[in-house]
Amino acid sequence: MKILVLGLNYAPEKIGIAVYTTGMAEALVGAGHEVRVIAGQPYYPAWSVTSGYGGLRFASRMERGVAVTRVPHYVPAQQSGWRRVVHYASFGLAALGPTLWSALSWRPDVVLTVAPSLIAAPVARLAALVCGARSWLHVQDFETEAAFATGLLAGRGLVAGLARRFESAVMKSFHRLSSISPEMCRRLTDMGIAQHRVIEFRNWADVDHVRPLTGPSPYRERWGIATPHVALYAGNIAEKQGIEIVAEAAQRLRHRRDLTFVVCGEGPNRRRLERLVGGLGNVQFRDLQSCDRLSELMGLATVHLLPQLAGAADLVMPSKLTNMLASGRPVVATAAAGSGLAREVEGCGVVVQPGDGEAFAAGIADLIDAPDRWRAAATAARARAEERWAKRLVLGRFIAELERLQDEHLPSGLTETRIK
Repeated sequence: MKILVLGLNYAPEKIGIAVYTTGMAEALVGAGHEVRVIAGQPYYPAWSVTSGYGGLRFASRMERGVAVTRVPHYVPAQQSGWRRVVHYASFGLAALGPTLWSALSWRPDVVLTVAPSLIAAPVARLAALVCGARSWLHVQDFETEAAFATGLLAGRGLVAGLARRFESAVMKSFHRLSSISPEMCRRLTDMGIAQHRVIEFRNWADVDHVRPLTGPSPYRERWGIATPHVALYAGNIAEKQGIEIVAEAAQRLRHRRDLTFVVCGEGPNRRRLERLVGGLGNVQFRDLQSCDRLSELMGLATVHLLPQLAGAADLVMPSKLTNMLASGRPVVATAAAGSGLAREVEGCGVVVQPGDGEAFAAGIADLIDAPDRWRAAATAARARAEERWAKRLVLGRFIAELERLQDEHLPSGLTETRIK
């Protein structure tokens, strides 16, 4: 089967959506399929194009069996709602030509696109239309509502109404849709999309690579950490994390001589977080580490920190959770009771209300001070990763669904004619 993938984020980006789009494409190649990817320039999470990439050129090459074409696009160094819209739109416009050319000249069986960027999704839908391919939209974020929830865009008014109608129309046009949690799949069906067209396609954990450490992490010596306990946040540092609560927790727990906070990541909110921490001596900031050392980094934690803004828990499912669980360490998360994120973390740590810094700090301290509770949560975390998030299981189910789609009778209203 020939599969054309349109996705803004792709390797060598180390975290976020790129990890899963890249892994998906490479797994499809491993299953015997031909895969072409139209991707953007690597820029995330620093919001700066990686050295060796960029410019106005289009570039194509084979990467681990995948034919990857990169297109130029705008990357805003400073974040705002409208800059983000231009960022996504510029990728969609730049990808239009290569995507349509691949559709007409290569004639894929399936065209799959990843949101973000939803603005670029009509390009993939058009490509499927002109070559008679099946179309698949994979929703990593409900970016419209997430933009409203994080304040990047106003949630009311003409623009908000147009954005919601655009989102609904685009999503309903695809043959198959998927998302990364039961709650996010439910949002798709709540939009009026038939349930048989929606599947759950989780972000996986590489449970064979990320495993519970049996001894101290090498990062302890490398970073000069002498305290017996580490509260670790590792990942993107942006608006939707609500990561300011980590600074508050560090302030509240500054009297403890047995605990170091480590913030390992990059992103537009890092400098602000560094200012909030000020001169606290119990906090270290570190840059993103190599994927090859991910297990060692995750194993540094006594507890993992997973802050999230109120209202975002069912709009996005933090991809960092997967490796937190795989590391066999408890998680302290902020999420509304009953939300998808709260249910995923339940039994594997502590969940408190978003914005409640006192409860967040107390959750960290309670786990550290209760060894039996810590061990039970750590064991449950690893078991949950193996049961729900294992890479081989998630990708195996996805590939089976993709192959089934190729042979599926198209629903009424979505029949296409292959252009000769």
